[in-house]
Amino acid sequence: MVSHFQQTLESLQKTPHTWLITGVGGFIGSHLLEALLKLNQRVVGIDNFSTGNPENLKQVQREILAEQWKNFLFLEGDIRNLEDCRRALTFSSSEQGSFPVEYVLHEAALGSVPRSINDPITTNATNIDGFLNMLVASRDAEVKRFVYAASSSTYGDHPGLPKIESIIGKPLSPYAVTKYVNELYADVFGRVYGLQCVGLRYFNVFGPRQNPNGAYAAVIPRWFSSLIQKEAIHINGDGETSRDFCYVKNVVQANILASCAKNAEAIGQVFNVAAGNRTSLNQLFLQIRALVSASVPEAGSIDPSYRDFRAGDVKHSLADISKAATLLGYQPSHQILEGLQESAPWYLTSSS
Repeated sequence: MVSHFQQTLESLQKTPHTWLITGVGGFIGSHLLEALLKLNQRVVGIDNFSTGNPENLKQVQREILAEQWKNFLFLEGDIRNLEDCRRALTFSSSEQGSFPVEYVLHEAALGSVPRSINDPITTNATNIDGFLNMLVASRDAEVKRFVYAASSSTYGDHPGLPKIESIIGKPLSPYAVTKYVNELYADVFGRVYGLQCVGLRYFNVFGPRQNPNGAYAAVIPRWFSSLIQKEAIHINGDGETSRDFCYVKNVVQANILASCAKNAEAIGQVFNVAAGNRTSLNQLFLQIRALVSASVPEAGSIDPSYRDFRAGDVKHSLADISKAATLLGYQPSHQILEGLQESAPWYLTSSS
């Protein structure tokens, strides 16, 4: 039986549309770009490369056909600048002409709970001011749909599991505040201006092209890199902290489904995007070590050390994905081990 997602992909291939991806040079943004260009869509991308990487765009170019790459228009710009946002909302090509953007995939943001604790002002400027700029520009351009990256951090201190979209607690970090404000602004723009918005609360996304370096690197790429380099591994807390790790291809699916959803009940909603399963940090470490040691035998003898629990983090996280399944037709294609297995070759190659 053909899945709803597969039907959506087949429909897109028959009818090209014009998309804008903010943060296109980032980890998730570049995967969205690759998926859309392979579907022969027209894509505008904007990035200021504060956290994105031009190499991600080069990798996408290597993965697709030359004629598909011609459907991509890149603008180096900053979402904190309203005029940059406005300029990004038109695709213009000497070969194809000009096309107004129909769908916006808003990925640009400053991630990381620790970063937001260290620098709440810059996090606020990017995640709230930049978000509002994109909403205003999208409203004025009369785009069909505005799909944005929300965050599981919005659940804050609410202890209940699994996380259900309608029940949240108090934010535990400036980052969490900004992502909750995004949801509030999107809801208001839908009610006041009629802008069709859909929020996707990502749960611990991972996959190829995720930066393993720097103080704010996510745990999976950092551990891959450290084990490949035969470096020490540190776990915050006792290692029983658990997360619903979500492979990036699941995120791509959710963005496309949210953009193309014809169900009126899906508009103006926020959805959990995750695998729907929980993995502890201790379990995660063992899975990554096994994958790395197959190519780097010395990594098999590395054991983690434990240190204090990190401020602003929650102990456990697990998503209820039934709402996305019901209203969007979302079905995760990858669980964590499948995602780690697909990611391992990229980390092994990029770290060598």
